[in-house]
Amino acid sequence: MISRSNIDELIAKGRVEDSDVIALRQAMYGDDYRISAEEAEALFGINDACNDYDSSWPQFFIESIVDFSVNQSYPRGYVSQADADWLIARTSSSGIVKSATEIELLVKLMEAAHQVPENLELFAMQQVKQTVLSGDGVTRSGEELVPGKIGRAEVELLRRILYACGGSDSAAISRREAEMLFDINDAVSDVTHDASWPDLFVKAVANYLMAARGFLPPSREEALRREAWLDDDNVDIGSFFGKILAGGLRGVLAGYKENSDDLASSKAAEIAISETVTESEAGWLAERIGSDGTIHDAEKALLMFIKTESPNIHPSLKPLIDKVA
Repeated sequence: MISRSNIDELIAKGRVEDSDVIALRQAMYGDDYRISAEEAEALFGINDACNDYDSSWPQFFIESIVDFSVNQSYPRGYVSQADADWLIARTSSSGIVKSATEIELLVKLMEAAHQVPENLELFAMQQVKQTVLSGDGVTRSGEELVPGKIGRAEVELLRRILYACGGSDSAAISRREAEMLFDINDAVSDVTHDASWPDLFVKAVANYLMAARGFLPPSREEALRREAWLDDDNVDIGSFFGKILAGGLRGVLAGYKENSDDLASSKAAEIAISETVTESEAGWLAERIGSDGTIHDAEKALLMFIKTESPNIHPSLKPLIDKVA
């Protein structure tokens, strides 16, 4: 158990050294190999107070809080709503995550857990949106800070979050996840976005719209995988449209159909229906695309994909598709 005097000494010093991390680890795990709620609070107190630390501190801090919230929870591996609310409160101030250590903690926790409450995932995604709007924030990694720009670091952070939250009962992208991606897209300037952003946006929203009902879709890792051509820094929008339609997205739908091969033939009609954007989905999509007065590049790519791959295009989407055809 960490003593109150040791905590106060560290906070007063304002610095966490490697030797302090060793002592903390021994105190916390030495007796019962468990972290108490009081110790978890103490770790947050130290992290808040000490802006100077050796490299071992962030790793130990993240590892310990993930252990407390995921591995010591009941049932094991499932983060409770109470713990999710506590984590949001402890990692943020006025709704903004305090540092890169805290955002990494949230993502590592989601990656370690079987399932987390949806508000925790959306809170993490909201941090990316805030970064894009302000040009500042904890997700930045040495890039020039420009409002309206989403860089490779932010896209890959979103990809990690979406991967992590694709548990066994939520393989397909949810409506609320798709809504958040549209919110982020509305904040992105087409002039400054990284080519990896429309790749992720189109794949994720297409997954929500077209995931088959009644059979197991491919894993999120497969559906949202990062294509090798994104390593080409000279990708322009024209070649992007061709590559995203010829490569990643068709591969995703091929994966859906391959997964359907083991099903009874009675599922064929359901699979065909799932490839058709329904009236409800079309209404939502028509409302979201261009809602800020601009049809962004990522939205154009999504419309082109629907035009190419959806057997029947709903009438409400045809005016939008005609604009980008």
